[in-house]
Amino acid sequence: MSTQRRATLRIQGTVQGVSYRESARQEALRLGLSGWVRNRSDGSVEATVEGEPGALEDFIRWCHSGPRLARVTDVARSDGGATGEFRTFTVERTS
Repeated sequence: MSTQRRATLRIQGTVQGVSYRESARQEALRLGLSGWVRNRSDGSVEATVEGEPGALEDFIRWCHSGPRLARVTDVARSDGGATGEFRTFTVERTS
């Protein structure tokens, strides 16, 4: 039985134009997570991430601060079971 979990995140604040997505990709890969991150047209950043629960929690903690120039005001989260659909962690097009 897999212990992998999935989280979908919506990060708000000053999170576009500050290398948030690329920094999130690097952090996710460092932690062994898979999924994607993208800008949203409303100025927020959205991410879907899968992996071991401990690494997932580390990534979510990182999302609350992000890279140096980011100013995160909120991280909304929904959790579920991993689907295993991702092979790596990528930066996707704006939605």
